[in-house]
Amino acid sequence: MKINIGYLLYKRAMLSPKLEALVVGEVRRSYPELNEGANRVANAMRKLGVQRGDRVAVLALNDPEYLELYFGLAKIGVVLVPLNYRLAPPEVAYIANDCGPQTFIFGKEFLPVAEAIRGQILAKTFIGIMDEPPTWASSYRAVMGAAPTDEPEYVGGDDDTLTILYTSGTTGRPKGAELTHNGYYHTSVDLKATLADVGTRMLMPLPLFHIGALAPVPMCAHFGSTMIFQRAFEPAEFLKLIQTERISWFGSVPQVLMFLRSVPQFETFDWSTIKLALVYAAPVPVTLIKAFAEKGMGVRQLYGLTECTGPASVIDAEWAIQKAGSCGPPFFHTDIRVVDADGKNCPPDTPGELLLRTTHLMKGYYNNPKATAQTIIDDWLHTGDIARMDAEGFLYILDRKKDMIISGGENVYPAEVENCLMGHLAIADVGVIGIPDEKWGEAVKAVVVLKKGESLSQEALIDWCRDKLARYKTPKQVVFTDQLPRTPTGKILKRVLRDQFK
Repeated sequence: MKINIGYLLYKRAMLSPKLEALVVGEVRRSYPELNEGANRVANAMRKLGVQRGDRVAVLALNDPEYLELYFGLAKIGVVLVPLNYRLAPPEVAYIANDCGPQTFIFGKEFLPVAEAIRGQILAKTFIGIMDEPPTWASSYRAVMGAAPTDEPEYVGGDDDTLTILYTSGTTGRPKGAELTHNGYYHTSVDLKATLADVGTRMLMPLPLFHIGALAPVPMCAHFGSTMIFQRAFEPAEFLKLIQTERISWFGSVPQVLMFLRSVPQFETFDWSTIKLALVYAAPVPVTLIKAFAEKGMGVRQLYGLTECTGPASVIDAEWAIQKAGSCGPPFFHTDIRVVDADGKNCPPDTPGELLLRTTHLMKGYYNNPKATAQTIIDDWLHTGDIARMDAEGFLYILDRKKDMIISGGENVYPAEVENCLMGHLAIADVGVIGIPDEKWGEAVKAVVVLKKGESLSQEALIDWCRDKLARYKTPKQVVFTDQLPRTPTGKILKRVLRDQFK
């Protein structure tokens, strides 16, 4: 029997016909209703001539149609390519041309982007999730609504590609990670085996082009949970949904928590319904973890990558404060190593490159065998992240290998310096980069965003750091700016920062 992610939805609809599957705004769907929508997608796409292995690109917010497409395309062996809607039109066009979609589907908010690039990409069919699409596109409702809801003949599964998710491109052009039916299935199993009882109602504010939003979807169908999505993140609405929808767990990135702290009701908010708050995609400042702990909510930091279909390690609730800054031991079906330049395991608390292997590793980078061969060696994924592991097996992510600063022969990990600087009461955000230095080779430079109404000088901040950081880690220069360049998942674009402030 093949593993097909679309079949998980079908089985859940059979076994739990009254269970609510999806809530997005005013839209509420049971599992049988969501399955019918997925079947319409599968049958309509077949009628359009979409074949096994073809790609369908989607540029949309977290609309209900996104979930219909995910499961419906899975049933017929077609590949979903979620597109980052925060990219500029030329960047979207690059990805579309890289993966070569047969069909391009876009939400009403992104009609201008679709209009701008449609002559530059080779898609045969354009479909708009809107009532009145332009003449060159079809209506999603018309195309899918005319299709039967009969269960289609299943095609593909196992190690066939289910999605191509493009990495955020913090160091260059994004690469398309091919994630398989088996990978998503085993991610579901790994999440459940590691996290155990998280309750049955998930709230997800992150966009579905992000693996942190997409990876839990099969788990919800597999084990019978309700998915509550925000079309786009809005902090006050997020807090309201926790109460009105009786949320038991949510996924997040550090920026989401930062925004939640700015909502007036944060100080008195009741977090008692939450069993689990997972935060990932970037290191969580220790000050942020402690701020939420003071309000009665434990933040569990998770480390993961698109290339391993999501999760790799997670901190246990009981250790979240005691080992704040750690992302814990590996998930149940994942192994990790920290190695030196020769590939040998590092002693405890010694920095090295993080390697991992798991049952849910990507197939490779689409159409890029060279990058694949450099990343996956003997079944181990070379993450490019610098980490250390303590004697108890808890992992600490220090920084990206390419972002490390070498000053006077000493390694400086920008994330460590950033974490320290975030402890200053006047600082809202900070990014640290290396700059050329005649004496030391490189020196540390901090790019700082101040909180509204605050003031701070370079000299005052450097002086503040002196008893908190080693001399070689202390910033030699500080500049102030209004906003840091970040990816949609909250990672600082260090290459952009270096171009702006070197």
